[in-house]
Amino acid sequence: MSGVDTHYLVDILTLLLATVVVVPFFHAIRLGAILGYLAAGVVLGPWGFGLLTEVDKIRHLGEFGVIFLLFVLGIELKADKLWQMRKMVVGLGLGQLLVTAGVLYIAAMACGVSQNEAIIIGFGLALSSTAFCLKLLAERGGISTRMGQMSLSVLLLQDIAVVPLLALVSFLAGGHVDAGESSMNLMYSVLVIIALLVAGHYLLNPILSKIVASQDPDVFVALAVLLVLGMAWIMEQIGFSMALGAFLAGIMLAESHYRHQIEADILPFRGILLGLFFMTVGMGIDFALLWNEFFVVIGLTLGLMMVKGVVVYLLARFSGSQHNVSLQTAALLSQSGEFGFVMFGFATASGVLGSALANLLTLVIALTMVLTPFVVKGANILASRTPAKQEKEGDFSSLFEETEGHVILAGFGRVGARIGAILNAADVPYIGIDMSQSRVKAAREQGFSVYYGDASNIKVLQAAGASKAKMVVVAMDNPEHFANLIPLVRQYYPNLPVHARAKDRRHCANLITQGASTTVSETLETSLRLSQEVLLGTGLEQEAIDDVIAAFRNDYYSDVVQKVSDHRVVMGELRH
Repeated sequence: MSGVDTHYLVDILTLLLATVVVVPFFHAIRLGAILGYLAAGVVLGPWGFGLLTEVDKIRHLGEFGVIFLLFVLGIELKADKLWQMRKMVVGLGLGQLLVTAGVLYIAAMACGVSQNEAIIIGFGLALSSTAFCLKLLAERGGISTRMGQMSLSVLLLQDIAVVPLLALVSFLAGGHVDAGESSMNLMYSVLVIIALLVAGHYLLNPILSKIVASQDPDVFVALAVLLVLGMAWIMEQIGFSMALGAFLAGIMLAESHYRHQIEADILPFRGILLGLFFMTVGMGIDFALLWNEFFVVIGLTLGLMMVKGVVVYLLARFSGSQHNVSLQTAALLSQSGEFGFVMFGFATASGVLGSALANLLTLVIALTMVLTPFVVKGANILASRTPAKQEKEGDFSSLFEETEGHVILAGFGRVGARIGAILNAADVPYIGIDMSQSRVKAAREQGFSVYYGDASNIKVLQAAGASKAKMVVVAMDNPEHFANLIPLVRQYYPNLPVHARAKDRRHCANLITQGASTTVSETLETSLRLSQEVLLGTGLEQEAIDDVIAAFRNDYYSDVVQKVSDHRVVMGELRH
């Protein structure tokens, strides 16, 4: 270990320490994780204690958090749902970009900058922050709402606009852009995307099946990361943003029965790296420039957020959204985004934008990000004071796959499959989770809603929508998994009912002690059913048979309750 550069180790330890100290504090005072990360960045950065100074290098690492965020978003969408959003993406998204850029262009020209600079400023500031918007939406559970759908449409269009905007910078810098060549490049890029989507549709599941068959979860995680970063790299090579590539990778896996396990494996990377990205925004705030040009910077920041908010609000109202939804969407999209850093840096290097002006604009972007959580909170307060009207039917209310009020069926073996069939017959929504790839494949071919994953992993439960589920049914074959799953559910979802399959009376008592709401003994119910047939064969009346069976069942489960009670008494005595 003597060859390891301890400088990087100290930087990593510093970032982790700031995360575990500052972010929980901001959660405790109800300001949210984003402001916590921003504050941590300010404290650690050049204008704080100066513990971290290589902001650009850290920012590049933090951008991977945005990539993983877009992947997780894509995996929650299906291709047909995305296709239904096309009118909103083109209409609202393109309208927001062009109208906002136009207004900012006029304002920039009025401030005396050159025409080329005004064009770059207009488009660069018109783009919102994907990372901030989606993180704020996720914290408030708003991805599947009307506000979430409109915001996502705008952000998707902005990611698609990366290529033409960078080409625009080159053109303004004096580069020659051939229309025919540009059309060929665009056609080539579109063909590459189509080829990747088709290949993913037919090859991904077989490849994932082979990896799962190896019984090595580390390889499975490595494949998931390879898929995300590989698609991001390919998209960058053909001229699109890496974030768009990750989003397409998620779309490719949206129909896969491995999606929940992959999402659970990716979530830790997304959370840590996205937090790192937010920290770099805090580190990048130039407090010297802010102090010297305080009123100019604050005026530009507030003016920019006002312009963007008004444009988004008016367009949202024009699209038919009610006042509350339009107000919240406008607040969410009122900041400028991370692509502005890239665009202004590229424009400065190309000689289109002066370095002093670029530094000023970069500071304004960072401050709009800092203010966004407060603006969103204020918009929510205003919206809560205005009675909400009923949304019109057909307003994209079913674009996203809703996972609410469903049953999570942990284990899809003999027992789980029968429960799933009964739930299907009763039209009760459920999500089945099983660790056997062959079992999952066979069940899905028969039309069951089953996904590959380890239900005793909290990330898998979260990906399956446990926070909105009606109950969890534990039907696993391996009793060892029961011991992990039930305490996990009780820890994170204390009010969620858990109905568990058990082997015998002792197992029933153990599961109830661990937190199961109800248990059903396999040996008992099988014995009672066989006994019922035997008693019928002896000629006893049905009523007498029912009485005997009921009495035996009551005695059996009463003994289970007594065992649980005795256990709790013993544990209480041990504690004292």
